[in-house]
Order: sequence, then C-alpha cells, then structure tokens
Amino acid sequence: MDSLAPFETQVDGQLLGNMARFCRLLRAAGMDVGTGRVMELVRAMDVIDVTNFQDFYYATRALLVSRKADLKLFDAAFELFWQMPSRGMHKQSVKISGSLPRKARPVTLTPPPSDRDQPPPKPDQPESQSPPAIETTATYSARSVLRNKDFAALTPEELDEVKRLIGSFVWNLGERQTRRHRHGGSERIDMRRSIRLNLRYGGEMVSWAYRQPAHKLRPLVLIADISGSMDSYTRLLMRFCYGVARSLSQPVEAFVFATKLTRITRQLRTRDVDLALANAGKTASDWSGGTRIGESLRTFNRVWGQRVLGRGAVAILISDGLDRGDGDLLAREMAVLRRSAHRLIWLNPLLGSADYEPIAYGMKAALPHVHDFMPIHNIASLEALAKHLASLGDRDASRRSNHARRAF
Repeated sequence: MDSLAPFETQVDGQLLGNMARFCRLLRAAGMDVGTGRVMELVRAMDVIDVTNFQDFYYATRALLVSRKADLKLFDAAFELFWQMPSRGMHKQSVKISGSLPRKARPVTLTPPPSDRDQPPPKPDQPESQSPPAIETTATYSARSVLRNKDFAALTPEELDEVKRLIGSFVWNLGERQTRRHRHGGSERIDMRRSIRLNLRYGGEMVSWAYRQPAHKLRPLVLIADISGSMDSYTRLLMRFCYGVARSLSQPVEAFVFATKLTRITRQLRTRDVDLALANAGKTASDWSGGTRIGESLRTFNRVWGQRVLGRGAVAILISDGLDRGDGDLLAREMAVLRRSAHRLIWLNPLLGSADYEPIAYGMKAALPHVHDFMPIHNIASLEALAKHLASLGDRDASRRSNHARRAF
C-alpha cells in the first residue's frame, strides 16, 4: 500500500457515502460484505482516527475481509477506490472489468480508460453486458471537520450528518462497588465456602476459597433545559439524551424543564428516535418557554429524588444557566441534588465559547454545588463527556472530599 498518496483530511463531507459505495464495489467483485459488516465498519469510525491512513486501511480490511483469498482483491480495490490525486480533488470512476459470474473467477479491478481510448459502444450490445461503474468522490472524515463546529452554526446538511454521528456514540458509565461479594479474587478469604470445600478432607483446610466485592452499573439521571434560550441546541441535545438512554444497560431517567419539570423517560424508550422526540415534545407543554431552574429542581428533589438517585446514580443537568427565578432557591436545591447523587455534572453549551464567563446570577448560584462543569456544544465536547463518564468509578477523590453521604 506504499503507492498510495497520503490519506489526509479533505474538504468534502462524503465519507459515509463513499464507504457504502466501496462496500458495494467489494460485493460486486465477489467478496462477502454483508450489511452487518458495513454497520460494524461505520461504528468503528468512532474509535479510530480516520485521518490516519494506516489506521483506516487496517480497520477496513479487518472488518470487511473474511477470507485470506480475498486479501489481494481487497488491496487492489482499496488502492484504486481511495487513492487521492496529488493535485486537488476531482471525481474519479471505478469499474469492474469482466462479466462472468462472481464465483467463476476473481474479478480484476482496473481504472477507466480516457475518453480518447474509449472504443465506441456496439449498437447491438445488450445493456446488461456493460461492466458496472461506480462514481466516487475523494473523501474525508466528516467528523474531523464537524467535531469542532458549534451545534448552533450547523447548516441543514451538516445537521443531518451530526445527527448520525450523535446516534453512533456508544456510551458507558462507571460501575459502583456494592456491599455484596462474589466468588473470586485472591485477597479476601471466604471462610464459609472454604469450610464447605474442605469437608471432603475431614475438615482439614487443604485449599482456600476467596471472594471479592461485587460491582453494578451506575444509574443515570438526565435533566435537560428546553427553555427558549436553549432553542439553538435543544433538538440535538435531545438526540443526545435519546442516544444515552438507548445505549446504556442500566436504568436511565430523563426529565426536561423550562418553567416546570416533566418526566420523559417512557417517551425515550420508543425505538424510532424522531417519534420519541415528537412524543417528548408533546408531553412537555412549556417547550421554549421561560426558565425556572430552581423551581424545577425543587419539584425533582421532592417528587423524584429519592426514587431515582439511589444506588450511586450520576446526575447530568444540561442548561445555559440563564435562570429567571430565585437564585437562592436554585442554590439550595442544587445543594440537595449534589448530596443525593454520586456525581453532579452540569453541561453548558455556552461554555464552548472562548469568551464565556459564568457571570449570570443563576449560574453563579449553582456552580459551587457542581462536581464537573463541562461544555456541550459540538461533537468534540460529546467525545470528552463520553470519556469522562466511562472513567467514573468508586475511588473518586472529589466525591470523598465533599463529605456527602455515600449512596448504594
């Protein structure tokens, strides 16, 4: 593969489309590339750097080649399809020569001849005999360009691409250590099990059994601001909430608020994302209304807090902090929320701006009670959040320092 030009970031958002065309080319060449393999490849784009040519090549080959005999065919197709011209970008076509059935012989991949060398078509030649052609565009990773672009500045085309990227995220939340134990480990002796195991030896302790603490997945609680000041971000952030709720195996509770709190957990369980968000919008009657964060959190703490924040739950509050209510009330309710949750994370889309300062009265009242204050305004911020959530564990220094009660 040394003959290929460097695989660099390009200017056209065609990566996903060209990946689909490339897979169709491989199928036409006789390789077994089913829909499942294509979906695995799309998911793999989230965990590799697609601007790195070697990473992209080896990930594609590992996921799409199932037989050793297909390696040479794959390399020929890959080189021809993904090769970048040394000067600028242009469309290039790829054709498969030969018209024999797939299993008759390997198919040779050749670049198309120029217009001057192209023989005139025969008038009596059936259309089915002509080799299939696939138009491709030199591609780049849409994620590389869009990952740092603010959600509020997206074009309609970019918005569709970002929706797909948000839907492809795989979320993971740290585990919590329970008071129960399970068999295994090598540090703590399980005396009861050891005695039972050694009854066959007349009660003499010949071997020992051990136990270790059991772990469970942490519950998650999402509380999202849908007031008018959040309109530029609300649609995509609701897709984020939907993706998190569908991706995690543990219980996920979701609430939205503007002037009042509304639970939308049941609505987000719908398999169709558009239908789920439409139902959530119908349920929340104060969509794009004013902002009453303190009053909404008081309702949450009194009605739902004890139900959903047990067992070491993580609470994520999404808001720009532009509150029109009582700041003292907000501070008190944030203090209650912090004591009830294992960790309280505030996600603010305005934090992505370089000149943003949390000087709004509501934000200033809430910040002292927040464990993590993070931006949520583009794909890069979602990636940072995913890494942070996956790192949450039992040994949390900041959690120990706040002297809050331990939740199991």
